[in-house]
Amino acid sequence: MKPYIVETGIVAPLDRANVDTDQIIPKQFLKSIKRTGFGVNLFDEWRYLDEGFPGQDNSIRPLNTEFVLNQPRYQGASILIARQNFGCGSSREHAPWALAEYGFRTVIASSFADIFYNNCLNNGMLPVILAEDVMDVIFAEALAEEGYQLTVDLEKQEVIRPNGQIHAFEVDAFRKHFLLNGLDEIGLTLQDSDAIHIFEEKAKSARPWVFNTLHV
Repeated sequence: MKPYIVETGIVAPLDRANVDTDQIIPKQFLKSIKRTGFGVNLFDEWRYLDEGFPGQDNSIRPLNTEFVLNQPRYQGASILIARQNFGCGSSREHAPWALAEYGFRTVIASSFADIFYNNCLNNGMLPVILAEDVMDVIFAEALAEEGYQLTVDLEKQEVIRPNGQIHAFEVDAFRKHFLLNGLDEIGLTLQDSDAIHIFEEKAKSARPWVFNTLHV
C-alpha cells in the first residue's frame, strides 16, 4: 500500500449523519471479493437517478447533479468530510474499498462506527475524528470556498486548515505505524521474512515428517 504521511487535498462535504455502509456501497455490488471495481458505485443510490446493478455501463447512467460528488467544484477530492456515526450498519469491507478506489485517502467526521473505522485503517485509509464544533467550521468553509483544501499530517497527527489553524487528532500508535510505512498485516509479517525462513529450515531439520521431506 502507498504510505500515508502528509496529504493535502480538495475536500468534499457530505453533510449527513449516520451514513451506513449500504449507502456507501449498496449490497448488490458485494458479489466480488476483489478490492477493485467499486469506486464507480460509491454512494450509488445518491449519485445516480436510476437503479444500480453490477455490470452496468455507469458512463451512460443519469446523474443526480445535486449530489456533492457530481458537482464540478468537488471533482478530484481526496478528503471526505461527514457527520457523526459515519460507516454504521453492516461490517462490509467493500465500503473503504469503494471510497479508496474513488480517490479518498482520508475521511473526517465527528465519530465513526467501530468496525468501519478499523476497516479503513486496515486498507490504507485514515479516518480522523474531530469535535463537532470543529466539523461545523470546516463544513462552513468547504461550502463557502471553491477548491477548499485541508492538509492532514499523520506523523504530527494534525489537520491544518487553509488559515493555518491546527486541529490535533488521535490515532492508535500501531495503526499509525502501518499507515506511515504503507503496511497491512501481510506486509508487517513479510518484514520478518528472513527470520521466518530460518525458523522453517530449522523445523524441517528437526521434524522432516511434517514437511514430507523424510527419505527412506
